[in-house]
Amino acid sequence: MSIERRLRERIGAAHAAGRWRAPRTLEGAQSPEQVIDGRRVVAFCSNDYLGLAADPRVAAAARTALERYGVGAGAAHLVNGHTRAHAELEEDLAEFTGRERALLFSTGYMANLGVLQTLLGRHDTVLEDRLNHASLLDASRLAGCRTRRYRHGDAEHAAALLEATAVQHSRLIVTDGVFSMDGDPAPLPALAALAQRHGAWLMVDDAHGLGVLGDLGGGSCEHFRLSPSEVPVLMGTLGKAFGTAGAFVAGSRTLIEALTQFSRTYIYTTAMPAAIAAATRESLAIARRESWRRDHLRSLIGRLRQGLMQLGLADTGGISPIQPVILGTSGLATAVADALLEQGLLVPAIRPPTVPEGSARLRITLSAVHTEAQVDRLLDAIDRLLPQDRRAHPAAC
Repeated sequence: MSIERRLRERIGAAHAAGRWRAPRTLEGAQSPEQVIDGRRVVAFCSNDYLGLAADPRVAAAARTALERYGVGAGAAHLVNGHTRAHAELEEDLAEFTGRERALLFSTGYMANLGVLQTLLGRHDTVLEDRLNHASLLDASRLAGCRTRRYRHGDAEHAAALLEATAVQHSRLIVTDGVFSMDGDPAPLPALAALAQRHGAWLMVDDAHGLGVLGDLGGGSCEHFRLSPSEVPVLMGTLGKAFGTAGAFVAGSRTLIEALTQFSRTYIYTTAMPAAIAAATRESLAIARRESWRRDHLRSLIGRLRQGLMQLGLADTGGISPIQPVILGTSGLATAVADALLEQGLLVPAIRPPTVPEGSARLRITLSAVHTEAQVDRLLDAIDRLLPQDRRAHPAAC
């Protein structure tokens, strides 16, 4: 079979299964009220959790840096693409996370690939939560190591798998801090204790926790009061709560030096633009200083969770801005999302393979710049559009 024919068959199958995806075009800045594909909507789908993506102070910092550094970095960090703006951001991120050092990557995907490729070889073992982000699953494949996947959020299953691995080789437990499609936190205290008991390391991808969880926005580690020694490897992204782009890994001097020397996704790619680094320094400072953003966001999360339960929908127990409404089939999830869009509400339908079969859902995300009235409008629309027989046991549909 030719490549062309195989691709056409895959595309046709995606259409037939209700899993077709296409990008939408946003006009203007990221905000709850926006124009997308020519339609005015209130969006409940962005990861801009603190509302900083369009903050004028962040934009001003980027403009100032553009005047100084230009647009492109021009080279990899280890050639001459590493500017003063990058160095200062790394220092700020290390201080913010309580680690000795931090290292910038162009994306979270590249950060995860680089960490596992650097830390693990073919005789080593990585233990992964079954619902980890795709970048972590792909990272273990790239590393060529032995991979064991434990049941979602099940530290006891992780312990059983870890105890069956060879102690003479390196072992790494890897988990999302907050799971991107379910919004629930990982059992980090139990995983940290497990890792320490067996001489393994714990890596947390806290893309959806940093800036949001913890009194100071320190993320999952602050929320659970875990020290750097308990979580030796911390990865965070900058394009979510901090509203810019890129990612970083924070940890010990030894870890960061090893990544600098051996991580292929760090060595062999152009550095992020210096203007993005400078903008992120400003957004990080705002996120730390303006705690009202987290306070308002938590209030909205509570309002949405309570409203969904009053509609007879299952409470996921998530404490993050990610609140899924599990509907079961791709067809139903797509139909409800389309109906919401007709009401001027943008809520994406998330379907397999992004989520497991039978768990297609609406993925609602909140931002600190949403209003209570907007949340109430969404709840009212869901109440009117969702069939009654899908409420009592939505996960079983």
